[in-house]
Amino acid sequence: MMVDKRRPRPSGQAGQDGPAEVRLYGFQPPVGTPYGLEVSTVEDFFAEHDDWPWNPPRPGRATFHYLIAVTEGELRHDVDHLTRTVGPGQWLWVRPGHTQCWHPPGAARGTFILFEPDVLRPDIARLLAPLTAHEAPAVLSPHPDDAVWLQQTALQLLDEHRALGRRPLDVHHALRRSLLESLLLRLANAPGIISADTSAGTSRGDTYGRFADALELHFRELHRAADYADLLGCSVRTLSRAAREATGKGVRELIDERRLLEARRLLGNARWDARSVAAHLGFTDPANFGRFFRDRTGLTPAAFAARDATRR
Repeated sequence: MMVDKRRPRPSGQAGQDGPAEVRLYGFQPPVGTPYGLEVSTVEDFFAEHDDWPWNPPRPGRATFHYLIAVTEGELRHDVDHLTRTVGPGQWLWVRPGHTQCWHPPGAARGTFILFEPDVLRPDIARLLAPLTAHEAPAVLSPHPDDAVWLQQTALQLLDEHRALGRRPLDVHHALRRSLLESLLLRLANAPGIISADTSAGTSRGDTYGRFADALELHFRELHRAADYADLLGCSVRTLSRAAREATGKGVRELIDERRLLEARRLLGNARWDARSVAAHLGFTDPANFGRFFRDRTGLTPAAFAARDATRR
């Protein structure tokens, strides 16, 4: 289902006495499962992995989407260091690059869908951009009028996934992808799920969209526009133009904003110390991290953490 894609730990990164290492997992479905899509149930997933990754709980990130429809009980799950509680009729969506941590499953039941971004056809991916974006809500609460249809479609997808060998492989995959896309489109357009103004998401362009995905996976170790241009196979100028057109901001500014967001989360809800955060985000010197954080927030990391603690 998943394969560990960690790089060797950089010199100076938090070790056994520091915060838990955040591992990066790639998609690796069971043998015989075609393409980058796997469908199971919450109960089967936990039964097959009773000693991982929640015993003991460990943070991790993935290169693919987790989409869980809860039909019974409650599922508790940490997404970007915040504990979310998902009840019957709600959906949990953990997007590529999100830091997540599992809790014991309890009595939670429901459909569990894992898929890689490139499973979606490009035209469908553009329509779904507001919902697949990193900043979209982690917990989705569809209107009751849509909830039944969504659950039924999820069950149809599960049934088709389990029907491997019943039909030709290309037909089997086409059906799985069609059901997944129908499910996501209905979910994206359920009342109250996302803002009606989707222009920002649909106009990002392929280059910026690929950069945004790459940034979520690599902002800890890649910090220059040239790094991302090389990764995407384009020039820095092309990447910079795409970022400006989509957001009005430069590539370096977007990289710094993402690092700063992660620093806020770790210093606040996760309660990491400044030295550990600096190492986690690729700063070679904690003092450099301190200046980076203070210049953008007006507070030292310690002052920010203390202020955040008083608000809890």
